[in-house]
Amino acid sequence: MENPITQLEQLTLNGRSKSFLKETAKWSFFLSIVGFISLGFLVLLAIFAGAIFNDIPEAKQVPFDLGMVMTIIYLIMAILYFFPIFYLFKFSKKMKLALLTKNDETLSDAFEMLKSHYKFIGVFTIILLSLYALIFIISMMGVALA
Repeated sequence: MENPITQLEQLTLNGRSKSFLKETAKWSFFLSIVGFISLGFLVLLAIFAGAIFNDIPEAKQVPFDLGMVMTIIYLIMAILYFFPIFYLFKFSKKMKLALLTKNDETLSDAFEMLKSHYKFIGVFTIILLSLYALIFIISMMGVALA
């Protein structure tokens, strides 16, 4: 005889849930494609950043190569931007496949990709908020010393 906890492990998807997941998979696929296209533009901008930023007259007054610094910054942004887009893309493909084949393992894999997507976004948000707080504290210390 099964205990109540193992009975809760069985979860069935009704037709309405499946249609919501199918629509979610379509939108996540669209957003991931737009993300990959944007990522391509970001990499192009990184490639041409040296020429763009070195042609600015004010950039010649900076003691370092501003174009190279901007290229590195854009490439780092592209690398960071790649992972959540990739996870979203994999979620959409696996969710479509899971709904088509009615395979529980593929459905679990799809949700794992969605979890990875949101986990990455969450950790990245925590890091950014921490950096903002640090910048705020440092700027307040600078104001107090002035």
